[in-house]
Amino acid sequence: MPGPLDNLVLDSTRRHFLSRMTMGLGAMALGGLGQQAAASIPNWITSPGFAPRAKRIIYLFQSGGPSQLDLFDYKPVLERQNGMELPDSVRRGQRLTGMSGNQSTLPLAGSLFKFKQHGNCGAWVSDLLPHTARIVDELCFIRSMHTEAINHDPAITFFQTGSQVAGRPSMGSWISYGLGSVNRDLPAFIVLVTANKGGQPLYSRLWGSGFLDSRYQGVQLRAEADPVLYLTNPEGISPHVRRGMLDGLKDLNELQYESELDPVIQSRIAQYELAYRMQMSVPDATDLSDEPDEVFELYGDDARKPGTYAANCLLARRLAERDVRFIQLYHQGWDQHDNLPGAIRTQAAETDQASAALVLDLKRRGMLDDTLVIWGGEFGRTNYSQGKLTATNYGRDHHPRCFTMWMAGGGVKPGFTYGSTDEYGYNVASNPVHVHDLQATMLHQFGIDHEQLTHHHMGRDFRLTDVHGSVVHDLLS
Repeated sequence: MPGPLDNLVLDSTRRHFLSRMTMGLGAMALGGLGQQAAASIPNWITSPGFAPRAKRIIYLFQSGGPSQLDLFDYKPVLERQNGMELPDSVRRGQRLTGMSGNQSTLPLAGSLFKFKQHGNCGAWVSDLLPHTARIVDELCFIRSMHTEAINHDPAITFFQTGSQVAGRPSMGSWISYGLGSVNRDLPAFIVLVTANKGGQPLYSRLWGSGFLDSRYQGVQLRAEADPVLYLTNPEGISPHVRRGMLDGLKDLNELQYESELDPVIQSRIAQYELAYRMQMSVPDATDLSDEPDEVFELYGDDARKPGTYAANCLLARRLAERDVRFIQLYHQGWDQHDNLPGAIRTQAAETDQASAALVLDLKRRGMLDDTLVIWGGEFGRTNYSQGKLTATNYGRDHHPRCFTMWMAGGGVKPGFTYGSTDEYGYNVASNPVHVHDLQATMLHQFGIDHEQLTHHHMGRDFRLTDVHGSVVHDLLS
């Protein structure tokens, strides 16, 4: 007759076996969440013959769709033909949103802002972004980005998870799953959202782990007194008492695991332990009081105000110094269907200096070479005016056909512009870059083959880039 131990072994599935080997496939590759990550990337996800160039990512997501035509993509023809009808030969019958699709006219809208070429690379930047203009020789511009989604929620979800349908793991979760954590006292994936901003709503599923283990989801740090809810011990509970409680809880969970072999139980144990360590590491990381005045001057006055975009950029640098792998910033408010000239001035003023300061700060600390910084939104804006066009005012509708993003550091070419749009700024003219291409390239810079970083779910293997996407090698130095 087999004994209890024999039955336990017989009942173990392959999933149980892997889960017991330090909590799952992603953790198995690097020795488990909360442990010091291995120096090399596991063989099962590596890109052949390519060493990692990036150790971490800071993604500055500009939610709402910044107008590339008023920031980066200079189109003199729109100025010359301002008010004229969008030619059918340019539109080519492409779909419009319901917000402007019923307009009787689609008048071309030239930008009200002045453009100049900057730096040795000669990149075009409007006068809305004077700080960004001064660092163009550090930036790699992609002017030929395009996406499939035409509305905000599916478009943002597509960028963050590789699918327009909610429920897939986010980019940070995929990287956390594949590479684990370097700093055992902080999560591998941390999210910062500009406080008190209107605009398109943001949902926690955008940094969720989807069908991956919940250990890989992003942890949002708040601007309030406690950056993470319930991280501070309740009144009357000392660290010693907390430690004793967690030890007892761990013993109970381990007993349950021996009985059920459910990997979720081990995830629960790991998260309790990480939360305990975060009681010390998070306050240290989020306390900006030890930053010198010259740092605040670099990032701007807003950096002294918790929850602002500038403060979050500075905090992102501190998290990068502490080896957080994926740091996601969200800044809302770029959805300018009307009153674009006034609204975009506000957005640019809130983000320009701090975005440039982050790149400069990383460079002077010797961190830019292995930190990939990404700036961009979910789509671009139309070259025609949504609503009435006047001499001083216009709006722009959603435009997925072409838009601009920039990257810096992490092994991408500095002072480089890739791709172009047609003279009307309506279609990609050369070197198109799809959302999945960008994601594949991002993973490649970590040394990851995007086709190999997969998870078996509901009968098939899923990946961040779904079933297509190619590394854009021309972007890489």
